[in-house]
Amino acid sequence: MTRCRFDKAYYDHFYRNPLTRAVSPAAVKRQAAFIAAYLKHLQIPIASIVDIGCGVGTLLRALQHAFPRARCQGVEYSDYLCERYGWKRGSVETYEATTAYDLVVCNDVLPYLDDQTCTKALDNLGRLSRGALYCGALTHEDLEHCDPDRTDLQQHVRPSTWYRERLAKEFMNVGGGLFLKQPVEVTVWALDRA
Repeated sequence: MTRCRFDKAYYDHFYRNPLTRAVSPAAVKRQAAFIAAYLKHLQIPIASIVDIGCGVGTLLRALQHAFPRARCQGVEYSDYLCERYGWKRGSVETYEATTAYDLVVCNDVLPYLDDQTCTKALDNLGRLSRGALYCGALTHEDLEHCDPDRTDLQQHVRPSTWYRERLAKEFMNVGGGLFLKQPVEVTVWALDRA
């Protein structure tokens, strides 16, 4: 993965242009509202959030609005985005923090990594999280549903089981892309687990 690939043209195409963007800002705000509502429902306290691969920051800003007292950190691999938005430069497989976060977000990043690097990244997400992880990734099963004109298909498209097996080492899957760090200290009913 090279930083030059994630330049202004990439973000203009997949994030900013209404005709070609992968997801609308309104959809990202709904995604943040879901994450926040589910974590509040489970009574998971959120005082710190890191979004690794935060892109233009739409999801991070919406989560900051939902958790106004939380300390938020955007981390980005793209030189362009770090310069434009002031994100902390880092990559999902090597980013380190002095303390773990209550909510770690890693959305649409992992498929850009080869298998070995992605496995390291998933291990690192476990180290960075002390509460919850929101993880989104394009999988093989998703290909039939996505719009190929609005989806960057230059990714490693893996089966969902590949991610689930690796995430299960550190997390409990509670559905909707949310995972709770184990051991889980709140009650999660059996039918709420994915």
